[in-house]
Amino acid sequence: MQPYQILLLIAGYFGVLMLISYLTGKSGSNADFFKAGKQSPWYLVAFGMIGASLSGVTFISVPGWIEASSFSYFQVVLGYTVGYAVIGLVLLPLYYKLNLTSIYTYLETRFGNASYKTGASFFLLSRIVGASFRLYLVANVLQLLVFDKMSFFGQEGVPFWVTVTITILLIWLYTFKAGIKTIVWTDTLQTLFMLIAVGVAIYYVSEQMGLSGGAIMSFVSDSDLSQVFFFDDWKSGDYFFKQFFSGAFIAIVMTGLDQDMMQKNLTCRNLKDAQKNVFWFTIVLTIVNMVFLVLGVLLTVFAAQNGIDAHKDQLFPTIAVESGLGVGLAIVFLLGLIAAAYSSADSALTSLTTSFSIDILDIEKKYEPKEQVRIRKRIHIYMSLVLILVIIIFKYVIADDSVIAKLFTFAGYTYGPLLGLYAFGLFTSWKVKDAIVPAIAIASPILAYVISYLCKEYAGFDFGFFILILNGALTFLGLVLIRTQKN
Repeated sequence: MQPYQILLLIAGYFGVLMLISYLTGKSGSNADFFKAGKQSPWYLVAFGMIGASLSGVTFISVPGWIEASSFSYFQVVLGYTVGYAVIGLVLLPLYYKLNLTSIYTYLETRFGNASYKTGASFFLLSRIVGASFRLYLVANVLQLLVFDKMSFFGQEGVPFWVTVTITILLIWLYTFKAGIKTIVWTDTLQTLFMLIAVGVAIYYVSEQMGLSGGAIMSFVSDSDLSQVFFFDDWKSGDYFFKQFFSGAFIAIVMTGLDQDMMQKNLTCRNLKDAQKNVFWFTIVLTIVNMVFLVLGVLLTVFAAQNGIDAHKDQLFPTIAVESGLGVGLAIVFLLGLIAAAYSSADSALTSLTTSFSIDILDIEKKYEPKEQVRIRKRIHIYMSLVLILVIIIFKYVIADDSVIAKLFTFAGYTYGPLLGLYAFGLFTSWKVKDAIVPAIAIASPILAYVISYLCKEYAGFDFGFFILILNGALTFLGLVLIRTQKN
């Protein structure tokens, strides 16, 4: 496909999102922006959350990860199911009982203002970096496929910062008015495009390889790349129990303790609907992740058979667009890629705006409704600028490692204090010296990094994604040390 054709595709897709924004954002109130008036159908929320959970990282990185790690990622996915059960049975009842807009206000009720601000700050850091990781990946692919081949004021290639700025600007345009109310519907559309793209890719590649129907699953199961369980080396990052338990806790913190994901659940009409959402979301997400892994095997083998020198995050884009498999595959891949970019970034931008407005600025306590709307709109712009800046920084600091591995590793350090805070709040009756909590939350990731480094350097033990559990445990221990009387 030519660059101008891809631009027309992006423009058409964006036009649909703008139409949805117009139809859903007529009031522009904070109630719609933050909670969608608590009128979202649970099945739309569940389906849309799949796209937001997968994002461009899963869409591109998981298939490209197969060559180095086989199906080991599915061990993490199996752990997700346990984590989502905890979310549905423990966290959602708590959030609905307290009628929360921001889930971090629980920490204020349980411990105090310093703990509340600490939890919200770690979410802001986690989501800014996580969303930037995801957007960086997609923007980088669009840069290579489209913008590097165009001219910009007489020079060859559009600068990366222009690509990123345009991407964020488009997202801001269709979310600035109705926020989460719009996103519930746009995420549903974007999830659909992502899943269609994966299905079409499997069809094209398997047909080219002479596989069809049941032959695909037989081919994948017979491949050395389809090994799921790894029990041989307990020191390895791929060891089953490390991956499984890490997956459970990753689901808890990156969904259950994440304002971005929980904000969607809190738009459901009641707790029962929200729990149904999580239940069906878990089943479908598990199946979809397996489909991505199957695609990864097919792409990896296809590349080897045809002498295509593409690995990791470049594997899927290269085969879809540049291998000559047809314009149909290129179109659906690009639609899926664009959907992946917007489905993760739009909700991230909205949740960042929500958390900063409510948790950091306390707009619901300090300002009148009209002033709250004005401040929220201004914060929405500032958060857009922050994402642009962080993504541009990533361009110069990220090496060629798989982005999904970097994302989960970083999440282990930033979500760990949230895990420790909520675990201590839910499973003990102690209070803490609230003013010391920020120091504990900062010290725990640093200490976790030191322990991880020393274990790998001198004992050959790789914590891998298990660093999240270590970090959370250190935070929990720190809170035990500063506990006071019971409630």
